[in-house]
Amino acid sequence: MGRVLACALALVVAAGCTSAPVAERVAPIETPLTRAEPAPRATGASTPTPAPTPKPLAHVFVVVMENTGLDRALRAKSIGGLASRYILATNYRAVGRPSLPNYLAMTSGSTHDITDDRYHALPVTGIGAQLDAAGVPWRAYMDGMTAAGCMRSPYPYALKHNPFAYYGGACPSNVVPLDALDADLAGATPHFVWITPDLCHDAHDCPIEQAGEWLDGLVTRITASQAWRDGGVLFIAWDEGDGGDANLVPLIIARRGETARQVATAYDHYSLLATIEDLLRLPRLGAAKDATSMVELLAARD
Repeated sequence: MGRVLACALALVVAAGCTSAPVAERVAPIETPLTRAEPAPRATGASTPTPAPTPKPLAHVFVVVMENTGLDRALRAKSIGGLASRYILATNYRAVGRPSLPNYLAMTSGSTHDITDDRYHALPVTGIGAQLDAAGVPWRAYMDGMTAAGCMRSPYPYALKHNPFAYYGGACPSNVVPLDALDADLAGATPHFVWITPDLCHDAHDCPIEQAGEWLDGLVTRITASQAWRDGGVLFIAWDEGDGGDANLVPLIIARRGETARQVATAYDHYSLLATIEDLLRLPRLGAAKDATSMVELLAARD
């Protein structure tokens, strides 16, 4: 009997020493690798979107030649060559006769009811005044102008082809001899460059072939400049035709990378001013407000 009891007690002790499975007696341990992270809470703040950086202003160059209709200009070898390399507007018209009203239209949007080439002191207006107010550097380069100044320089300089001398009754300091151009092209080129040739270089008093060769050389100097290569635009206009009723004149537009082509859209001197003002981010003056801008011709690169 005692032996049976001892055996029973041994069996009870053995059963109590049997281990339960680990999963039943040890709770799982959370670690940083296994614990689910709470989703970040919205704070209501958002990262501000940076304001777009405005594109730098273009450099706009304008050269105005004299008294030559479209057909006659294109027959000159040098001018025809320029027209074949760049954009040629074939339906571009002057707005009056003689020269002075056209120069005023190109720079102020009005002829100011002037129908002659005499001197008239006009109110301070025009694209030069606009550029001054906007703080945009500009210069008008006059071929043949001497130390005598814009009012008294002798032939072949022509006061009637210098519209900036009329606004305010005096020339601003921005009007300089053409001799200053090369240094400006090599350095700090103004954003607006106007060039008036003298009475020989513009074909007023000299053969058009001679004027065309001079123009071709000028264009070469401009298109070699960094200002033109960096998105600059060159407009070559003629103030009026050579006697035809239509007053149809050439307009050549040179811009780096543009495809040479002819454009038959109707434009005039007010269109030229509208285009210049659009490119330089200025409000349009006078009749330029309703004119057809030529900016769309350059839209692929703007």
